[in-house]
Amino acid sequence: MGASSSSEQDEITEEEELEQQELESFAASTGALSILQKSFSNLSDPDTNSIPIPSLQECFRLTFENTPSKMKSPLPECFSRLLTHLGPAVVDLFFIADENGGVHWIEFLRGYIRCCGRMSLSVSLNTVYKLYAGISAKAGAPSKLEFESKDDDSKTSGNFTSDDVFMLLWMCWIMSWTSEISKHSKHPMDVDLPNINHLILSAVTSCVEISSDVDVGKVNISDLNVQLPAEKLHAWALTTVPNLAHCFTQYVHDRLQRCTVTEEPHRSSISIVESSSTESHNPCLLTSGKAWAISLTLTSTVNKEILKTCVPKDSVGVFENLLYRSSVHGKVMNRFWSSVDGYHGALLVLISACSIESCEGDSNPGRWIIGVLTDQGFENKDVFYGSSGYLYALSPIFHVCSPTGRDKNFIYSHLQPAGRGVYEPHPKPVGVAFGGTPGNERIFINQDFSTMTIRYHAVDKTYRPGSLFPNQGVLTYEASILEVEVWGLGGEKVKEQQDAYRKREELFTEQRRKVDLKTFGAWEDSPERMMMDMVSDPNKVNREDR
Repeated sequence: MGASSSSEQDEITEEEELEQQELESFAASTGALSILQKSFSNLSDPDTNSIPIPSLQECFRLTFENTPSKMKSPLPECFSRLLTHLGPAVVDLFFIADENGGVHWIEFLRGYIRCCGRMSLSVSLNTVYKLYAGISAKAGAPSKLEFESKDDDSKTSGNFTSDDVFMLLWMCWIMSWTSEISKHSKHPMDVDLPNINHLILSAVTSCVEISSDVDVGKVNISDLNVQLPAEKLHAWALTTVPNLAHCFTQYVHDRLQRCTVTEEPHRSSISIVESSSTESHNPCLLTSGKAWAISLTLTSTVNKEILKTCVPKDSVGVFENLLYRSSVHGKVMNRFWSSVDGYHGALLVLISACSIESCEGDSNPGRWIIGVLTDQGFENKDVFYGSSGYLYALSPIFHVCSPTGRDKNFIYSHLQPAGRGVYEPHPKPVGVAFGGTPGNERIFINQDFSTMTIRYHAVDKTYRPGSLFPNQGVLTYEASILEVEVWGLGGEKVKEQQDAYRKREELFTEQRRKVDLKTFGAWEDSPERMMMDMVSDPNKVNREDR
């Protein structure tokens, strides 16, 4: 019996060792093994070789300050309670403690993989829903969500309210920005709750039918007391904000990385500020809420550059990535081109517009904003070019039109030919366009940047279907442009290359303006002298010296 019991114990130990090796191999493949080892060493109790639950909860706890003096209205009480229970909910949902209340190394690895392991996008989003439901229950406001798990797949049923979507998105925003801010600042920073009405309206209109009599541009989100089926909201998230789940995995990874040091940096505490106190002082079209919404549609490194655009370079609100703004640089094609010429990197173009009729007759017209994301800079060509891109409806409702892969008419940018005296029976249009075909562009901006033509998506095989502004029909639409912005998303190296290109162009231009008389030899024998003499007295007879 003793031998049998000993053999059984050895067999269990071997299974645990194999599982530990497998888990460590998986963690190493994600590049997080060293972080997990260091954080476990700092958090664990040497006597039990396990992490006490309170210590692990503190690791994932979000420390924040709600400073009324910095806010026009206090932080919503329900959201404050949610943030308070973030750390305990993460531990309760994803980390299993032993009978002594500690988390051992193997279970610590399992918990990390449950949060940040490789899984399908659908499962990752369901993980975020579970976290929100767990936090809501701890905060005393349980949601109406139900979860079913079968092996590697999970399903969410029930309903979200519009307030649930608000809190869920704000929670993801805070998790995303705390982890991003920690990489760029050594001091506490004010993190505002952005205006995300465009995202809420996008989710609501995708899940339920809104009466045609309702003006979505003026609707009050708080008045939308609707129930959103979880299945439909999940489908919306998969197609519109697929990178939402990354906010949670990024947060978990960042919190564990903070625990690799013995002393917690002071920057872990953030101050949450109401959006109106910051966005009201931002004159740009690209607000933090719009930039974050765009980043949620992307899985590439460009989304990090987009998030950086929300952080001013200095305290006076200078945005170093803003290449062109029509109200500042000039509302004309040449000024636009001088600002973007030589920038060979990803660009984000934002256009604020309204109908020509409303702009002429209404002092407060219904404005809307669209955006275009390109993976390269502009080139002076009379044909379409580009390899990838996205179209966005940014305000009042958010929508993304991703590339279809069927065509590559992503960008068209053609300048007025300079110094060309040859007659062209069929000249190419001068302006900037995105999608569609020549003559039937989906978006076309004329050369003086005053008007814009938008066509129905049926003419476009490059970008996916979707309305770019409220109540867009099948007819061609003429709009009056109010503002245009171009943001550079190529990083510091691309901006430095553009600056060097501009300096070279300025040098060449200055050199062409100067005339070096030495190149003409003696002035008396130069052809210029002869021409000037002929012009001054064309009848003068010049005798040839013999």
